[in-house]
Amino acid sequence: VQLQASGGGLAQAGGSLKLSCVYSGRTFSSYAVGWFRQAPGKEREFVAGVGKSSLDTQYIDSVKGRFAISRDNAKDTVYLQMSNLQPEDTAIYYCARARRTTATVRKELYDSWGQGTLVTVSS
Repeated sequence: VQLQASGGGLAQAGGSLKLSCVYSGRTFSSYAVGWFRQAPGKEREFVAGVGKSSLDTQYIDSVKGRFAISRDNAKDTVYLQMSNLQPEDTAIYYCARARRTTATVRKELYDSWGQGTLVTVSS
């Protein structure tokens, strides 16, 4: 299993970016996928997750209403649409797979990780 995250870059406060996570493996549609982020000097934190069903999603409070996670099983891809970005959203963003069908915030349940993509938001 491999996950490849992309789409990071530089955005101004209030701007938008869309991250993509391409999954290499035959069972993509069966598993939950999550996005995490790690800012300099901070621990990696859960941002958003989606279960086998696209209707099953979870978010941390600080991104609710601004970020949206979705999946396209035909393309083996999970997206994170980020809007109204703020400087505190600056971090390396990682996607990961959990060996379960429902979305989860628990980092320890994610067993396969992508390499990360850098998001920088300027004020």
